[in-house]
Amino acid sequence: MKKSNNWYLGFFSVIVLTIAISVLYQGGACAAATDPAVFIKDAVDEIISILQDEKLAVPARRAERKNRVVTIVEKKFDFREMSMRALASHWKDRTPQEQDRFVSLFKRLLENTYIAKIETYSGEKVVFKKTAVQGNKAIVYSDLIRKNVETPVNYKLKSNDDRWVVYDVEVEGVSLVNNYRTQFASIMSKEDFAGLIAKLEEKVHKGAAE
Repeated sequence: MKKSNNWYLGFFSVIVLTIAISVLYQGGACAAATDPAVFIKDAVDEIISILQDEKLAVPARRAERKNRVVTIVEKKFDFREMSMRALASHWKDRTPQEQDRFVSLFKRLLENTYIAKIETYSGEKVVFKKTAVQGNKAIVYSDLIRKNVETPVNYKLKSNDDRWVVYDVEVEGVSLVNNYRTQFASIMSKEDFAGLIAKLEEKVHKGAAE
């Protein structure tokens, strides 16, 4: 199979599709209940059920369908950890209230920008290749297969209170968190934190309206 070089799916559309579609396993490492890949796969049945529910597919209920998917994804992703890593050195200079505001906006930005793309689902497959665990960190390696094109999707997880959470995703070798960190650093080099928040609010409100 060819390796994909374009980003037509977008980061979170790939992420959600990877969670939401039929999964194929290679090897026996994913059999254990505590395996990070199994943690990611736990949402499969729920999301597939949502996608296949014809009643939720009608325009009047698409927002409800998105919200149900968001609820499931929220159980798997640590948006606070992602926010902290994306803001990098600027995080520690923020008050608790500012941090909470940033987390809320960043999460909504990701949801509005990418999760809506779950509408593009058209029978893709995913192969989980291997899982590497070191201490309380893990990486789950997978390939999203769409029309004989492989898109590598690697999940980075950490263990919090005996449960796994995702704190970053690499699509074709590019980190979701690093991608936003670069954008936020560029804005912060020209404006203050309030300016960054204003830009996030504008994007979130625009995305919600669309």
